[in-house]
Amino acid sequence: MAGKRWQVELSKRKANQSYRTLGNFNPELIDFSSNDYLGLSKSIELKKRIEAEVQKLRTGNVNGAIGSRLLTGNYPLLEESEHYLAQYFNSESGLIFQSGYMANLAVLSALPGRGDTVLYDEQAHACMKDGIRLSAATRFPFLHNDLNDLEKKLSKAKGNIFVVVESVYSMDGDVCPLAELVRLCAPYDAAIIVDEAHSTGLFGPGGRGLVNHLNLQDKITACVYTFGKAMGVHGAFVACHEQVKNYLINFSRPFIYTTAPDAHTPIGMTESVKLIVENPQWEETLNHNIQYYRKRLNKNDALPTYSAIQSFLTPGNAQARQAAQTLTEAGFDIRPILAPTVKEGTERLRIILHRYNTTQEIDTLTELLLSLKITA
Repeated sequence: MAGKRWQVELSKRKANQSYRTLGNFNPELIDFSSNDYLGLSKSIELKKRIEAEVQKLRTGNVNGAIGSRLLTGNYPLLEESEHYLAQYFNSESGLIFQSGYMANLAVLSALPGRGDTVLYDEQAHACMKDGIRLSAATRFPFLHNDLNDLEKKLSKAKGNIFVVVESVYSMDGDVCPLAELVRLCAPYDAAIIVDEAHSTGLFGPGGRGLVNHLNLQDKITACVYTFGKAMGVHGAFVACHEQVKNYLINFSRPFIYTTAPDAHTPIGMTESVKLIVENPQWEETLNHNIQYYRKRLNKNDALPTYSAIQSFLTPGNAQARQAAQTLTEAGFDIRPILAPTVKEGTERLRIILHRYNTTQEIDTLTELLLSLKITA
């Protein structure tokens, strides 16, 4: 008997050393792994602000929304926070979701329809691909950040056209050529969906992301801003026109058929924004650490990017695992990214720089990386 599919697939994972298990975050290790770019998840000030706002709530369901927003789950605080976030992101309107995954699923499963075409960057996050797959639209990937390949596919697309990208890509840490992409899509009247997960809080004035940094918010159909990374809390915000918001409320199944976020989510989102706006020096410190790291690690194994995601190539699952183990034994929390999460031959250490990483920590880390015996 061949065995159940899941038994076969797990056996394959163990054979090629891509089998994964759950492990706890170790606070004793130096963090070069988490997406807590600005340290807000550890911020006592943010914790106090959230608790103070929760204490002000005299009525309503503080601990849980107890229903879909179309039934009993909607409440004034949630709508007030959406209005605040829409203003912050220079958007006409928007909706709060429980996570970036849920937000992308909601947008991309609802907006494209049968007879439409979705063109997505081949390195787009899994949640975007899952959302596209749930739509009835025809879908095609285009080569990563390759506008020539995108243009070839735009010229053949049918129906309403959607182009789906990330502002900063989660594995390589490279940035979408967004301004050029917008100009390319204009003659085709393509709707552009941007995931700002790894630029929220880090790019643009007040951490408003790449779209705002380039002043392109009026050219984008929907932007998904994730708050579980640099913002240090939970939830996501879809910034869009009022008509798009109303469409999602009426037709997006991940919005309609799930319990609304509890009060802690919108409070955490708004308070994290306020704290970042009050502390522009945090972004400056992080950028200094990024530049310092790249100067120290002047080597081809480091992928070229100026974001906080600085992957170090260690081809082969076994080699990536061993390199990560070496760094763990030296006191660093750095995780290997294995195939099939990335293409075979591009396995790497995914190194995340933070505001709170010290110069001494970066010095020690780069010395260790340069000492690794990497074979292509």
